[in-house]
Amino acid sequence: MESEEGEESSIPFQLQFDKPIPFQIKIAEWNPEKDLLAMVTEDSKILLHRFNWQRLWTISPGRPVTSLCWRPDGKAIAVGLEDGTIALHDNGKLLRSLKPHDVAVVCLNWEEDGQSNTDEIGKVSAYEDRTSRFFLPAPRAPKMPGVVAGDSSFMDDGEDSLAELSNASFRKFNVLCSGDRDGSICFNIFGIFQIGKINIHELSVPVAYLDGHASCKLFNATIYKVALSKDLCRLVVMCTGELRDCDIEPKEEKLNIDLHGLHCLAMDTSIFWKRKYELHQVAQQASNIEDLTEVIRESLSVLSKQWADAMKTFHDKFHSLSTLIIDNGLESSPQEEFLSLLGGARISPALNQFLVNSLGEVGVKRVLKSVCGTGKELQLVVLDHLQPAAEIIGFRMGELRGLSRWRARYQGIGLDERLLDEATENAGLLLVQVQRFMMVLSSVVQQFSNFFNWLLKSIKYLMQEPNDQLMSYNSELLVVFLKFLYDQDPVKDLVDLSEADDDIEIDIKTIERVRQLIQFGGFSDTDFLRRTLAKEFQHMESSFKRALQMPFTTISRKISCLKLLPLCPLQLSTTQTRSTIPMSISFYKNELCADTPCESGYTDYISFQVPDEAFPDIQNCIGIAKGFKQNSNNQTNDYTSLEAVLLSVPSGYHCVDLSLYKDKELVLLMNETSANSEGSGEACMMVVQTGNLPFISISRSSCLNQWELEDLKSSIVYLEVENEKVRKVPHSTIAPLAVSASRGVACVFAERRRALVYILEEDEDEEEVSEDK
Repeated sequence: MESEEGEESSIPFQLQFDKPIPFQIKIAEWNPEKDLLAMVTEDSKILLHRFNWQRLWTISPGRPVTSLCWRPDGKAIAVGLEDGTIALHDNGKLLRSLKPHDVAVVCLNWEEDGQSNTDEIGKVSAYEDRTSRFFLPAPRAPKMPGVVAGDSSFMDDGEDSLAELSNASFRKFNVLCSGDRDGSICFNIFGIFQIGKINIHELSVPVAYLDGHASCKLFNATIYKVALSKDLCRLVVMCTGELRDCDIEPKEEKLNIDLHGLHCLAMDTSIFWKRKYELHQVAQQASNIEDLTEVIRESLSVLSKQWADAMKTFHDKFHSLSTLIIDNGLESSPQEEFLSLLGGARISPALNQFLVNSLGEVGVKRVLKSVCGTGKELQLVVLDHLQPAAEIIGFRMGELRGLSRWRARYQGIGLDERLLDEATENAGLLLVQVQRFMMVLSSVVQQFSNFFNWLLKSIKYLMQEPNDQLMSYNSELLVVFLKFLYDQDPVKDLVDLSEADDDIEIDIKTIERVRQLIQFGGFSDTDFLRRTLAKEFQHMESSFKRALQMPFTTISRKISCLKLLPLCPLQLSTTQTRSTIPMSISFYKNELCADTPCESGYTDYISFQVPDEAFPDIQNCIGIAKGFKQNSNNQTNDYTSLEAVLLSVPSGYHCVDLSLYKDKELVLLMNETSANSEGSGEACMMVVQTGNLPFISISRSSCLNQWELEDLKSSIVYLEVENEKVRKVPHSTIAPLAVSASRGVACVFAERRRALVYILEEDEDEEEVSEDK
């Protein structure tokens, strides 16, 4: 049902359209920059629609989708899955797949630094990536033979989008925050580089108590929602759990604190703001190194598989010779038979039958083409993919190593010079191993070619045909091949990741000569000659991970809990889910900002539905709290800045979902309580101006065993449909309510599978709507 142009101007929120949908929606999020709506169906399909409801694409991750959010610039979307994976998509294609969690990712929040990329003296501080000065664009992972698009964790086409995801040189600093069902919260810079992880069960929550301080902890906690402030200095977490006391200082008696219910945590994440330039540079280099390690891993897999296929063709053809030798009652080996033929001795019946009847000239040429052709393909894989990736990794490792020597700025985020020295050296050793592999591969292919040329001449001779036109062969190389390569595979030993633990035998004199080179500035690791290419890659990757574990651990330790606000109790037997407790968190910029934007530039607003079973005297209410922050100069852990208010839902309605809107407004979606089970009732959408509400200051001192909302039950604000900005909805509705603050629109979903889109600000959006039409 399209909107009627003749609708009376007194009715707020213009209805853009009312359309049927073939499925029910469980998650919906508007793009922050465009008129695009991403939705997740009950069977976990992800849909993207335009404002006019034109569908752009549909994807099926194959696993249950539990959360979703957009990148701040609207160019990528993060999808949380039940198995703990976070998948990044662009235009319906998979950009990257990460697994920072072990259980379902229940909430995502992707926030961008609100400040411009300038330093204290006004100079542009966007980090310049110097790699492009010295190298061609980074290589892509080679295609695995027989693998179709979509089988890998990287997308197979549209690599430009992936490159844009990793190329963060001039992009504003941003952090993707994710929370899981077991209380873990992960932080990923640019959505791709994991820089920190905490668990709310392990946090010590400071609480003021008389003349001392109590430390409490949360048990059996489940995260509902996370939200980073615009300046990245604060993280607000909505969760359920049991708050229990741990210790008291200086008091020795234990408090009797046992509050099970809905809580709100304020986390100090100011390290992201204070060190954003340093973290930007580290994430830029490290995320590109991670991309290139995947290129090398995929290259090694391609090398291993293609060479294994070629060797299978060779052994399948030549295996029949061993059978013929046994059938003829001989005790010799195939190598001995070939050496006997090479020496001019009389040929055995078994070898004669094999060469003339079983193998033949056609068979030799087919195996020659398979083995030598594969050798050339492997050389191209190394030259076009593996070697360029290893060279760029070495350069980027060197850049990180240089940053680590600026101890005044980078030691504070855990960049360790010693660990990066080791990682840089291992990157150089990997390049040495690449060159070594190329020499071995070239030698092996040459010897196979020499062997096959000799076989062709021998077959021609046995068949008494002229062989003058055939290529010549080297008898010495042939002897070496038959003694050492016929039943050995040095190429496989170097690139097979499954056999990377096998060492290469090196004579003692060679090891001693390598050790002497240390005096001339050579590598300190003299055992690298014993390692294969695959093992050297694993060695380099593990040293890189050790070097990055220090920043990860350092940043994780610097994220602490500032405050905890017990909101309302929940029954232990109640199975509360995200859908049964509507809640919303938003940050609004203060009109009068202090000199330090990180500390007081934004005020947090928390809105949630109070469960009816929480308090006997508080029924069908919405709670709003604001100012849940702490100035770093104030170490008293008080709550003087915190204010809250309770809103009573209009009589005859109950809240379905809610969302904080721009200009400190709250959008409520409410159903009539008289609606029947078939969803044939009506609903309404209400916008409440929170700036006009009589907030009450909450101050906590000695009474810890008390829920904050109990102080507000005597000052509940009763909402009336007649006095607020309300639009009737001709259907009974369900969650979610999708509101876009940047576009000024809201999408409502009806129980009878319909989608209704309303324009919340008619004056500002009329021109845009007419242009879309």
